Amino acid sequence: MYEKLGAAAKHISTYKEAPPRVGIILGSGLGAFVDSVEDQIHVPYSDIPHFRDCTVEGHQGRLILGKVSGVDVAILQGRLHAYEGLPMEEVVFPTRVLATLGVEKLVLTNAAGGINQSFIPGDIVIIDDHINMMAANPLIGPNINELGPRFPDMTQAYNPELRAAIKSAASDINYDIKSGVYAGVLGPTYETPAEVKMLGICGADMVGMSTVPESIAANHLGIQVVGLSCITNMAAGISKGKLDHSEVKEQALKVMKTFSDLLIASIGKF
Repeated sequence: MYEKLGAAAKHISTYKEAPPRVGIILGSGLGAFVDSVEDQIHVPYSDIPHFRDCTVEGHQGRLILGKVSGVDVAILQGRLHAYEGLPMEEVVFPTRVLATLGVEKLVLTNAAGGINQSFIPGDIVIIDDHINMMAANPLIGPNINELGPRFPDMTQAYNPELRAAIKSAASDINYDIKSGVYAGVLGPTYETPAEVKMLGICGADMVGMSTVPESIAANHLGIQVVGLSCITNMAAGISKGKLDHSEVKEQALKVMKTFSDLLIASIGKF
């Protein structure tokens, strides 16, 4: 694994000498943020050693190198999911490559279903904490000591300073941002109304099928993590209609300008 990470990072470094300081992983329907990136260099996942390409609609599958607010960034436009039949080690491989490149801060974004009934579709929510309901963990197996400790602390899995920076950025652009707890489930089925009720009782404000493995892997590596959920729909049992992935992408596109403005302003404060 350690050798594979080195090979992938070495290949990416041939495109740009300056190491990225901030990494960003874009969720379903949020890929249009890359239009805001300056000095763009595009690297298809298929060209990077040991990378897998994306199979999910709405995840383009390319690495974007460039600058946002004067900061060197590396953006994963599309992510891998365990529900695609991949082992967790492969799901978090791109996250670990970002760390190998030199990323110190990681912004995780996703499309999520709203459980907290004070949320509405279109809300952008800061992730305060997460609940791992995937029955899996990317650190299971022999520990790679070069990456991090056997038992990493997750008390502040989402960095307080970075969350405060996003709140400050939201104030700067006059956006009333909310915050909450994200529940990560395996998927690929959407949750049943009974499952959504259970998650709410457990303290979850929103639910999705990603982010948690990447957060765990990044914390293991000592990277500061912050997360943003775009509430694209209300979860089953709260929403009256059936859930559809095309509607998730459509709602994400509706809030793209606000999402982009918020991310640009936030990165300038990191």
